[in-house]
Amino acid sequence: MILVLGKGTTREEVERLKDILRSEGHMVKEIGGVEERVLGIVGKTPRESAYYESLPGVEKAVPISKPYKLVSRELHPAASIIKVGDVSIGGGRLVVVAGPCGVEDRRTTLDIARVVRKHGAVLFRGGAFKPRTSPYAFQGLGEEGLKILSEVREETGLGIVSEMTSPSQADLMMKYVDVVQVGARNMQNFELLKSVGRIGKPVLLKRGLSATIEEWLMSAEYILSEGNDQVILCERGIRTFERYTRNTLDLTAVPVIKKLTHLPIIVDPSHATGIRAKVSPMARASIAAGADGLIVEVHTEPDKALSDGPQSLYPEQFEQLMRDLYVIAPVVGKQLDYAYLDKAAVMRPRRGEGRAPATVAYSGVPGSFSHKACAQFFGTEVPLRNSSSFREVFELVDSEQAAFGVVPVENSLTGSIHENYDLLLEFELKIVGELTLRIKHNLLGQAEATIEGLERIYSHPQVFQQCREYLEKNPGWDLIAFKDTASAVQRVREGGDPKEAAIAGEEDEQFSPMAVLKEGIETNPRNFTRFVVISRNESLPGPQNKSSLIYSVSDKPGALFETLRIFAQNGINIVKLESRPIHSRPWEYLFYVDLETDVTEENRSHILAELLDKTEFFKFLGSYNKGAQV
Repeated sequence: MILVLGKGTTREEVERLKDILRSEGHMVKEIGGVEERVLGIVGKTPRESAYYESLPGVEKAVPISKPYKLVSRELHPAASIIKVGDVSIGGGRLVVVAGPCGVEDRRTTLDIARVVRKHGAVLFRGGAFKPRTSPYAFQGLGEEGLKILSEVREETGLGIVSEMTSPSQADLMMKYVDVVQVGARNMQNFELLKSVGRIGKPVLLKRGLSATIEEWLMSAEYILSEGNDQVILCERGIRTFERYTRNTLDLTAVPVIKKLTHLPIIVDPSHATGIRAKVSPMARASIAAGADGLIVEVHTEPDKALSDGPQSLYPEQFEQLMRDLYVIAPVVGKQLDYAYLDKAAVMRPRRGEGRAPATVAYSGVPGSFSHKACAQFFGTEVPLRNSSSFREVFELVDSEQAAFGVVPVENSLTGSIHENYDLLLEFELKIVGELTLRIKHNLLGQAEATIEGLERIYSHPQVFQQCREYLEKNPGWDLIAFKDTASAVQRVREGGDPKEAAIAGEEDEQFSPMAVLKEGIETNPRNFTRFVVISRNESLPGPQNKSSLIYSVSDKPGALFETLRIFAQNGINIVKLESRPIHSRPWEYLFYVDLETDVTEENRSHILAELLDKTEFFKFLGSYNKGAQV
């Protein structure tokens, strides 16, 4: 049941209402609404709606239509993010869990862990207890295997995912494991589900061999009903009449799950296909379908594996898969971060050193593209500070009120954001990272609005440029500029006028729910914005494979060519070259240059010396990690 409370209900009245409901045996969850205060309740003996509407403070009682209550989007509209140490599952960063099917021995397990950690996995999978079809097959090493997994965590920093097959193993799971896996064969082992619910650790719940989606969600409901809402769903293929693969991977389950439940979903292409050559294609398809991550089997010597060797990837295959996912992820609004765990390690010590957590500044309001870029680059646990302008971001970082700032510098359709390039010249800050975000624009309005009835459209000026072709088809609309897309959505929502609409992304709509009148109206779907991370004194982990410079040359023939020849002679690729006017000297220009190299490397130091000799003004903006080499 969902209880909509009256607008004048005080906090004290809400708490009294909760006490009444709990005394009657209900589980109570407060839901963060935009305009309404809402309580979700679940009880073993629910009453009629009229009874709940008679309680003080309740304006309306709405029954939840689904048989599963706690996992339903009706009760919990916002997507849940499950925390496993420094890893967040369900947010804007892809999570890849990798490792062998079973823990076989210490050396092999550690070798596999080092490989998958190197190539971007953030959690390690490995079975210590293996339920097998044959009683004569390898059943796992038991507690000895869990001890090896603990050593993996200690050395690599990877959180551990391992299967629990019996309630009697609960104490071992509490001692050794970060995520408790419930395998496909145990999806409807209800005593086991209750047990993992009481443990309180994150749970990876695999879909049963022949389970419907509703049966799967009802199994998750068992875990949540025990008070544990940290459940990650895993689609691993279902048994059908098809014999060319081990199972049939039901990728339609991914968008269906996203619609029905707030719980995150990952996909296991290894068990779904059972064939090594099919794993990577189905992994790529899973991310394209909207999965929050993958669980993949990897082995250094698959031919010698004691279980599931034919479906385990070789290390080089896993490396290539991760490179592919790096490219695919931004298309569906996510990021694959190779430095995920390393960044977390850099940020974490601040909390134990008596210093304030490392704050990250961005321009705009929560829900804006800059906010999304911060969350995808640094994660959801880092304190974020929004500001009113790009200049304020630079000022916050320069004054060390924020350790990092995230600002956009370039869009694939509309070009450079010159204000931020000028600010990079003005402030003594360094670029320490970058992120590319796909920009998808939707037309958002009131639920009763129609496209034909619109008169005024709100958004950022650059958004209007990026949606130029669609807007030209509606010349009667007044285009009203706002400082960011999230503010435009808020203006339209609060105005309540069906004649008004905003152009914004999906994240803006999540922060201020609106009806999507038209999806994807940008002129070109290849609409990406490049953001850079700036800092005064901080650095970020990972290889530095890109550098940015600003310089000017003398006003004589061949002066610019002389600098470009330095790059050519040293085999350095220029990925951006743009001129900007020098404000104090009309008709004279500075050149902004991005290079695919780290010019601070010892064997590249002569390049900077040569550039200084050939330029009149020179400023090094920083060397940083541009991500995968694709």
